Amino acid sequence: MKRRIVLRVNGEDNELFIKPNRTLLEVLRQDLNLTGAKEACGIGACGACTVLVDGNPVHSCIALAIDVGGKEVETVEGLSQRGKLHSLQKAFMKYHAFQCGFCTPGMIMTAKALLQRNPLPTEEEVKKALSGNLCRCTGYVNIIHAIMRAAEEIRRSRVANE
Repeated sequence: MKRRIVLRVNGEDNELFIKPNRTLLEVLRQDLNLTGAKEACGIGACGACTVLVDGNPVHSCIALAIDVGGKEVETVEGLSQRGKLHSLQKAFMKYHAFQCGFCTPGMIMTAKALLQRNPLPTEEEVKKALSGNLCRCTGYVNIIHAIMRAAEEIRRSRVANE
């Protein structure tokens, strides 16, 4: 039997009628057409499906959509504002932090959560934050470099706006 939920995604409320066993990833991709988060492992081990729920990284392939009703969900599609890419998105492009790009949305969302709670991470803290995100194409060096450079850019932007 389907249940009604209101799923707030990227600042917009979405009223949905879903079966209680549907994952957040299924609902995002199939019902809301937000395809940035990817299913790779299906067991919450690789991070390709990472989105933020109330600011925390969540593997959406194992989170039930019904459990996140009433919470704030943010996907990679919600990062750009008024047509401008987020600093993390720009840094990933500038520093060649991806190859195939399959894991990139999950990496970026995990990095966003890290920088929200720790705007001055060390390289070790970045590595630890990314430990739940796997990439089969890169050696992580450019990913870590991009996140560190994005943190600097975000800090400079905040100081300039103060």
